Amino acid sequence: MSPRTTRPTPASVTEPRSSLWRWLGFALPLVLLAILVAYTAISEAPSSGPDRAVPFELAATDGQTFSLEASLAEGDTLLYFSMGVGCSGCFLQIPELEAQLAERGVVLLPIMVDPAPLVAAEAASYGITTPILIDADRRVTNAYGMLGVYGHSDRPSHSFALVRQDGSVGWVRHYAEMFVPAGDFLAELDANLGAGAA
Repeated sequence: MSPRTTRPTPASVTEPRSSLWRWLGFALPLVLLAILVAYTAISEAPSSGPDRAVPFELAATDGQTFSLEASLAEGDTLLYFSMGVGCSGCFLQIPELEAQLAERGVVLLPIMVDPAPLVAAEAASYGITTPILIDADRRVTNAYGMLGVYGHSDRPSHSFALVRQDGSVGWVRHYAEMFVPAGDFLAELDANLGAGAA
């Protein structure tokens, strides 16, 4: 009886299997990372911040000092905490909202934690002249519960706190995205302005 011979496996059979494993080895970590990011965004429960305004004074990119008290003398004030330098949407959000907020009698105070010269340079590159308040030690940002939201432990994400003239914090909203279309944002804000006026 002759010994049994083994036929070589055709390359056309092994290559697809090998390609499949290579593809899975590449894609699987990316899929797991996407699931982890989505789970964190959904499961994270950002703090709501204080019920009453925390007074502050902060220097701005134009060298002036701004206080919450002076802003509230003009009307309800929307504090806008954002990631800052390196986030184009964070800067573009300022002119997107500012004029329409003013029409509603709401003062916008953008707050970032990066050094003033970096913030001023990036703002200028987008043609933004609005003073941006600098909270380098993160004291104000932390007091309003804006740290640790959506995975950012040392800076805000894209968050807003509406402080009413009576000193109450009427609305806090954290966004996972770094730019919110004005129509969407103002619809939410208007609902809360109306609720506060009722």
